[in-house]
Amino acid sequence: MSAVLLGACLQGSLGFGLGLIAAPVLALLDPSLVPSVILGMGVPLTYLVAWRERQALDLRRIGWAVVGRVLGTVAGSVAVVYLSQRWLAGAFAFALLFAVAISVVGRSVTPTKPALFIAGTTSGAMGTATSVGGPPMALLLQHEEGPQLRASLASFMAFGSTLSLVALAVVGEFDRHKVEVTLGLAPFVVVGFVLSKWTNRILDRGFTRPLVLIFAAATAISILVRDVV
Repeated sequence: MSAVLLGACLQGSLGFGLGLIAAPVLALLDPSLVPSVILGMGVPLTYLVAWRERQALDLRRIGWAVVGRVLGTVAGSVAVVYLSQRWLAGAFAFALLFAVAISVVGRSVTPTKPALFIAGTTSGAMGTATSVGGPPMALLLQHEEGPQLRASLASFMAFGSTLSLVALAVVGEFDRHKVEVTLGLAPFVVVGFVLSKWTNRILDRGFTRPLVLIFAAATAISILVRDVV
């Protein structure tokens, strides 16, 4: 599926994007496939990106974000079961749009320990509830160089996506049918990852931050259209 291939390529270049591109298409085909199948494809992809960018990785920086991701994942799992999907999606989407607007006007948040913790918590809840958890961390790290951004996001998302997928499996949201769909789409994920090796060379020439802002805003709009409107 071309949407999965394009999404995997985007995630291999920016550290997020698979859910943005592929989730709306899967939701049109079968809403029950989101977010579990997106997370099922995203887990191996994040490990691949983290391994490729391992030389630029600083694990100490993302420790607090990982702690926040654990708490956010638990909250997101509970929210998926008990709260309105429309309300959750709307809240996350408007928060993303606000963060993008603040960044565009020149305000940025330094990735301190508290900021990393909050971004990690938001990412965990958002990723578990909507399948798109990368933008909060990407916005916080938007001023990083391309390799550092991808290494930090991929390592964080590798842990977080695995945790979210396990949480969804525990509550019965990742059954045999969804596993089979995930495996069927896996080759497109691999091809997208391979292609991102070449797109990275272009984006690392100063295009990474603008695209982070553009696709973070696009993620918010996509969530609004898919889950709210």
